[in-house]
Formats: sequence, C-alpha cells, structure tokens
Amino acid sequence: MKSLNSRQARPRGPNTARHGYSLCQHQVENRPPIPAFHQSIGRRICSSPANAASASESKPTLRACCNAASKLSAVLLAVGLVCGSACTKSSPADQGSAKPDAVSAAKRIRQPAVAGLFYPSDPAALRRAIDAYLKDAKDYKLSSVRAIVVPHAGYQYSGLTAAHAYKQVSGKPYKTVVILAPSHYALFKGACVCGADEFETPLGRVPISPLAKELVKHKPFVAEAPCRVQRPAWARQSPRPAPPVGEDTPHTWEHSDEVQVPFLQQSLTAFAVLPIIFGTVDPAEAARALAEKLDDQTLLVASSDLSHYYPYERAREMDKKCVDAICRLDIESMATQEACGKDPILCLMHIARQKGWTAQMLDYRNSGDTAGDKSGVVGYSAIAFTARSETQYTKEERKALLNLARKCLTEVVTHDRLPDAKASDFTPRCSEEKGCFVTLTKNGVLRGCIGNIMPNGPLWKSVMENARNAAIRDYRFPPVHPDELRQIEIEISVLTVPQPLKFDSPDDLVKKLRPHKDGVVLELGLRTATYLPQVWEQISNPVQFLSSLSMKAGAGPDDWRRPGTRVLVYQVEAFKESEM
Repeated sequence: MKSLNSRQARPRGPNTARHGYSLCQHQVENRPPIPAFHQSIGRRICSSPANAASASESKPTLRACCNAASKLSAVLLAVGLVCGSACTKSSPADQGSAKPDAVSAAKRIRQPAVAGLFYPSDPAALRRAIDAYLKDAKDYKLSSVRAIVVPHAGYQYSGLTAAHAYKQVSGKPYKTVVILAPSHYALFKGACVCGADEFETPLGRVPISPLAKELVKHKPFVAEAPCRVQRPAWARQSPRPAPPVGEDTPHTWEHSDEVQVPFLQQSLTAFAVLPIIFGTVDPAEAARALAEKLDDQTLLVASSDLSHYYPYERAREMDKKCVDAICRLDIESMATQEACGKDPILCLMHIARQKGWTAQMLDYRNSGDTAGDKSGVVGYSAIAFTARSETQYTKEERKALLNLARKCLTEVVTHDRLPDAKASDFTPRCSEEKGCFVTLTKNGVLRGCIGNIMPNGPLWKSVMENARNAAIRDYRFPPVHPDELRQIEIEISVLTVPQPLKFDSPDDLVKKLRPHKDGVVLELGLRTATYLPQVWEQISNPVQFLSSLSMKAGAGPDDWRRPGTRVLVYQVEAFKESEM
C-alpha cells in the first residue's frame, strides 16, 4: 500500500469483485454406505466419506472435507424446523432393535461419533498423531489469544493446520473452551447448546461447562433436543451407538466440534468445554448474547473449512480472499465468502470487533498440499484472535525501533541512504506485519508525518521507509536539513488493522466515534484521508474532527454527512524518544 501522511488524502480504487457462492449446510449427497474402516495404527483416516464407495468396492473413496454423505429430501429442506424442548430419553423397550442410547441414565455422556474415521480411535496413536502435528507447527509466541479459527477435516488432511492454532494456546490457563461449529446433518433453527454432562473422546472425558445452562436462556441459543437429522453414510461405522429413530439431535453425529476436543485435551489442562452447533442463526444476535459471558479465561474456537472442490489455484485464490476478510474483521466481505463454518466465524468476528481483538493468519494449505490430488481441493486455515494490550511492545523493543528510525533519519538527511538492517536485529514481534506512522516534531511543532495504514511488510522495515519519507517526502514541508536533526523528536505509532464502523446517520457516526482512542479513515468516494488518534488532542470535538478530516481529503467540511460515506477506525500504540 502506498505510504501516506496522517493528513494526506489518497484515491481509492474500485472494489475487487468477490465471489458470493457458498455451500448450504443442508445440501448433501446421497451415497451408498462405505465399507468398514480398519482402525489399526497407520491406517488411512477418513476426513469425511462424502464420496463413499459402494460396499462391493475394495477401497473407500475418501473426501478431505466436512460434507455429509446423504441428502435431505426436497420436502425436508422446505420445512422450517426448530429444536424443541430438552432431549428426552426412551426406555430399552422403546428402542426395539436400535443400538443402546449413548446417554447413560446417571450421567449424560456425549460419546465420540468419528473416532476411527476422522482421527485414530486408539488413544496412544491419537496422542502420537497430535503431538507430531504440534511439534511441526510454528510457535508465533502470541500473548492474550482469545479465539482461534480451525479446520475440521480428517486429521491427515487438516491436522497440521489445526495444530498451528492449538500451538498458540498450548499450556495456557483457559478454564472454558466454547466451540462454535456448523451443522452438517441436522436442519434446525438456532444455535444448539450441548446438553450432555461430559464430552468423551479416546483420550478421556471433558466436563461440559456450566455456562451451557445459562446460555440456553438467551436467544438464539437453544437446548439440545431431537430434530430432523439425516444420518451420515458413515454412521454404521461410527463407534457411537445410534439412538432410536427420531431421537437424533444436532450433536449426535456432528464431527466439526468433536475433532477439536482431542487437540484441546493434548494442549490444555483442567478445562470445561461448551460445544454449540449452528443451525439457521443470525451471527450478530449470537455474538451479542455470547460476548457478555466471556472472560479472559475463555477460549473461543470457530470450526470451519474454506472452499470446497475447486481446482488447486482457484481454491487458493478464493481462500486468500476469505482469510483476508477474516483477518481484517471485514464482516461485509466475509458474508460473501465460501466457508462451511461461515456463521460461526461471523459470530466470532462480531465479538472480535466489539472487544477490539485483532486477527492473524497462522497457516494455510489445502487438501492438494496434504493429500496430493489437486483437481478438486478443500481449503484449511488457522487464524488467531488476540486481545490488544496497551503496552504490546516492551521498552527494549520500543527503543530498538526508535533507534532504527533515528539512524534512518540521520543517514537519509546526511548521506541520502538508508542504514543496513536485518530481521535478526529485531524480535519476532517487531517483524510482524503492521501498519505504522513515523511522526517528526521540531520543538513540539509537526515537521513531517508519513505512514502506511494497512500492513505492508515487517514492522521494522515500515519504520525505516516511513522515517525516510517523513524526513524528505512529506509534501507539506521542505526536506529536513542536517542542522535540524538535534531539534527533531521521533514518534512511532503502530496501528491495528482498520475496521469498518457501521452507522445509520451522521449523528449516529458522531456518537460512535471514540475521541482519543480511535484513529479514523474517512472515505468519500475516491477521496480518502486519515487522522491518527493523537489528532484528538488538537481537535477534541467529533463534528469538528470529521469536518477537518473531510477538508483534508479535498472535500467540503460537511461532505462527511453525505450518503455513501464510509468510515474505518483503528487504534495505535505510540511511543517517542522523550519517553525512553
């Protein structure tokens, strides 16, 4: 992105066309049953046998996605179904020839449905597989991780990508993990909260959080209850006993939450889990109800794969747009992307925007990378959401960046060149991609300010470029002269990624701005301008702030009131030489 000064307007290019195609969670295919899988160590683990072969074939055809293996009838799709009252129990006499119910009378246990299908059923093999994935995953050394987006295909397809997310939370003191997962087999309205007491996997049982009983009191969350469920073709191979016909719930066969639990068991200790399956839900409504229940010891997990069955390069292109929308917290753009867990992700994004979290991609690959067949692939990504700290950068890191800016200023002004610098000179945090501005003041008066709003390479490189540009390329000032160097103070502002601010009217916009906290990007057609949060110190009135910013963009002082105005906000961590 082109460097900007904090008072400079820039043209905005046309919007990039986005793909609006998405998979319907209820559109699944009729397939014959698959042969039984061998559960020996080293066997090929099924991610989802949606293209299952017939029983007469010698080998099953495996799919690297999360699609169900059967299709609801057109009549069923046309019926609006709602989860009813709490799940009922039937007596053994009522079950006839059906397998015993999975929920015991003494304690309700959510038994594993896809152990041996999506992941190993042998505990030792399962631990070895997860540990190997975690060992190979990169540790970004993130602090204050509040949420992650993870895939839910079979471990052989997406296990390494999932491990990149779980590596960031490994060993952290979370007490509650809320799993937001899409429904693949049930048709219902609401977000169905698991009604069991414990969640079981081959690695043992995890208690269900007491938050479950509280959450079902608030719409759109509903208690677990029987509803219309199309059992997957692999249900016959499932280790879970099938309930009597008509007693399946959204949680009975769902794999998108279950595959997360073994990773959590290997990564955390002493935690409770709360699986929530999304049917037809307004993500914003779910976010409002859930957000107030969260604390610093709660981890949110949004379960989702990305695009499905496109050729390799096409899938990568589509998935990049999807991941970019998530990391920008661009809800409007994300709503047009393809991801089977789009609603859980959107719910998370609403919460992240409300709480000021930032998102970072940890890993991306697709089944063409992990399984080899690139003719029709499924995309996977791991993304972490972190809470922003007021002092994200240590004193030593701040000094290192300010010293770099000072060296750049001196070298550029005296020798017209940048100093030598390399990534090994800085901490990993200083090498993260961040937007930043470098501000020069002379005796307290602005002398230059240039920066990039959006991330554009490692932070330390952006500091170098912006220090040079502030010194000699700010069109409002003549280039800095060597005689001025001792009188100039340097301030660095590191930006969060700007997020769109929704508002219904000019008055609503004024009410939603947060003076002294928000930097503002104002977009008036092709005219764009920004003010850093520090500008609130000179213009504390929001109306005057917007009018000044509008004129800075080359428009009239009241043009920000016109329809079509777009506003984005961001926050900064600023530090200057006099504070060191």
